[in-house]
Amino acid sequence: MFLFRIIALALFCTLSGVATPAQAQDPTASFERNSGSAPSSAPDYEAWRSFAQRVESQLDGRQITSEQLAELRAELVMFRTRFLAAQDANQTRIASLREQIAALGPPPEDGATEAPEIAERRAELAEQLTALQAPGIAAQEAFRRADGLIRQIDTTLRERDAEALLTLWPSPVNPVNWVAAADAVWGTSFVFGTQVLGVVDDPARMRELRSNLPVTLLLLVVSGFVLLRGRRWIEQIVARWLSDGGSRRGKRALARLLSLTQIIVPVTAVFAISIALELSSLLGTASDAVTTGLWVAGIAYFTARWAGRQMFPVEDTTSAPLDLPANRRREGRFWANMIGLALAVSALFEEFFPVETNSDAANAVLAFPILVFIGLVLVRIGMLLGQHSQAIHSDSARDVRFMDRMISVLGKIVMVIGAGAPLFAAVGYVQAAEALLYSTVTSLGLIVVLLFLMQLDEDVYCVVTKSEEGADSALIPSLFNFALVILSLPVFALIWGVRPTELLEFLQVLREGFRIGDTRISPTNILSFVVVFSIGFVLTRILQGALESSVLPKTKIDKGGQKAIISGTGYVGIFIAALVAISTAGIDLSGLAIVAGALSVGIGFGLQNIVSNFISGVILLIERPVAEGDWIEVGGTMGTVRSISVRSTVIETFDRTDVIVPNADLIQGTVTNWTRYNSLGRITIPVGVAYGSDTRKVARILKEIGENEPLALIDPAPQVHFVDFGADSLDFELRMVLSDVSFGMSVRTELRHQISERFKEEGIEIPFAQRDIWLRNPEALRGEAPTEKVEPPRDPRDENARTEMVRDEVLDATESDGDGDR
Repeated sequence: MFLFRIIALALFCTLSGVATPAQAQDPTASFERNSGSAPSSAPDYEAWRSFAQRVESQLDGRQITSEQLAELRAELVMFRTRFLAAQDANQTRIASLREQIAALGPPPEDGATEAPEIAERRAELAEQLTALQAPGIAAQEAFRRADGLIRQIDTTLRERDAEALLTLWPSPVNPVNWVAAADAVWGTSFVFGTQVLGVVDDPARMRELRSNLPVTLLLLVVSGFVLLRGRRWIEQIVARWLSDGGSRRGKRALARLLSLTQIIVPVTAVFAISIALELSSLLGTASDAVTTGLWVAGIAYFTARWAGRQMFPVEDTTSAPLDLPANRRREGRFWANMIGLALAVSALFEEFFPVETNSDAANAVLAFPILVFIGLVLVRIGMLLGQHSQAIHSDSARDVRFMDRMISVLGKIVMVIGAGAPLFAAVGYVQAAEALLYSTVTSLGLIVVLLFLMQLDEDVYCVVTKSEEGADSALIPSLFNFALVILSLPVFALIWGVRPTELLEFLQVLREGFRIGDTRISPTNILSFVVVFSIGFVLTRILQGALESSVLPKTKIDKGGQKAIISGTGYVGIFIAALVAISTAGIDLSGLAIVAGALSVGIGFGLQNIVSNFISGVILLIERPVAEGDWIEVGGTMGTVRSISVRSTVIETFDRTDVIVPNADLIQGTVTNWTRYNSLGRITIPVGVAYGSDTRKVARILKEIGENEPLALIDPAPQVHFVDFGADSLDFELRMVLSDVSFGMSVRTELRHQISERFKEEGIEIPFAQRDIWLRNPEALRGEAPTEKVEPPRDPRDENARTEMVRDEVLDATESDGDGDR
């Protein structure tokens, strides 16, 4: 029962998580707030102060129960909600008064005076402003006091919960305490048996039993048949549909939904059995406890059984969460059934042996066997999770996903808790062991539910998009799965002992928001900003698309100008959308001016290059010195401009590689644009002929070849220049202007082919470099002895000889001096 109260509370808080504490406690205030109307009356501060003093005195006394603290907290939440709403009272009028005061100009400095009528008006407005601000200031003070008391109560309740978990009960392994457990079992059995015998001896009850006997027998027969045969039929149908042999995603999605009948149908049968037992009147006053325990036990067992079949499916499917062989999956399903059985027994024990009516020793002994059994089962499940990780790591062809690593970590944690919690219970910390084990089991069940919903989401996505594969890499299912994980976090928190009021308190803090200066920013403001900005962004994109596809193509604006207009429209639209979103969200930018100014100084130094590139991009879009499709050369990079963004420009080189050039380089550096205003361009082909060739003939041939080129312009016509007497050749140049310079390389290639062919026909030689080599000692190559070179006598008048002689004389003198010294 403890376990399922947690689950029910968690699901309730998840589905209604958007409700704030006040919405849960004060429907009237919630209605007033949601409708946008002001509270019907101002808060009663006298009643609040009296109530707050009473709460403070009770908290100081330390003699109040947890239930009383919860009631006081609920009343404090109602007060706090009213104070929060009262903080924004008269805000419109206050803003108007501040604008009026600002319109009067700054107040005079010390020693200065202003016109009497202005001074009188300023004092009057200041008095009105003070009066209007008073309710808000009082509400802020009361809000802080209420919030402090709520936090104090939460701290007290949290300390009491921790103290209860760490309470040391008598050790269940001590045989002395077994007597108390035996007495509790015997007493409960005796009472139950006495009540049944009393019903049998009561004629009125027996007449009621006989009158309800047909309905009772029918319910028992139908329920028994459903439990014995119907469940197996459903499992077989679901298993057949979940198999991957030729099945489609739609079939698998339907099969997953049908798998929920594995819980619904048998639980309905158990519920029918409990109704039959209640109609029989044999249970007497214990009827409610038996039927409730039986129903909860059925939910626990069949839910655990369903979870086991989801994690350890019967068929070998590619969508199975764990990579395990058939025998290990069979073992996993068995242990899942055992967990369900243990939870069912625990639910029955909680109904038959309430904790409040038994001693601590009896409670510890009764709970210990179930805790040990659950711990052993968790150890085995943890080992199965570890075997999945081993199978993944052993297969080198498969990539280790984040989910696989998390499963490995989860397996280790489950094993540690399964082994450690029974030891805590054996010492006497039974409540702590129960919290660990039941929370772990419930967390595993919630993880199975998350995996089930994720797989169902992927199947539904494939059905909608009519694609059998690719859901794992699609964005929409990933976002949905991420949202599921985020929404499950409060449920996990509740499972592991976080109080529902603490979660609601967290939502209250989010609703209250935070202040920067005089500006309060709350999730409502942020949500309004996001919604309005998103609408503005979408409208901007629609406008850009309409301009690009319908309006601009019908104008005479070139392609680059159209791109500039579209980009400029996008920037202006986004800027306007941001301003409208800020205004709609009610964010006062004047209160953020000082903070924004301080941040802009630091950000300016760190982002100066980015800002420079941004400004350069705007200049490029306005002045358009380069446009998309232009052939440019910048910083040693030559290619075609593919795109111009707000930060950089992409240039595709002639070897089909993309080079990203910062926009600042295009503005500050030297850029050669070959095709900006037209595609005309001149090419030059150097040609060398051998010495002795007829230069007039060479010039004529080159002229003819140039004039015959289809892409060469007639005006100016191709020109041939005799440029130089080279070291190895007579150098000419053929120059021509092409109508499309982008074909320059192919034209050069074709002209060189024609020049080579014509020169060969005309007998004109194209020379190559020649060099004369002089050998210093040719006799060495012939194998002769080298002749001895006789050095001519040096002339003392020669400067070099004189220098060497002086150097030799100095060296000789130095050596002789050294010998003399020694």
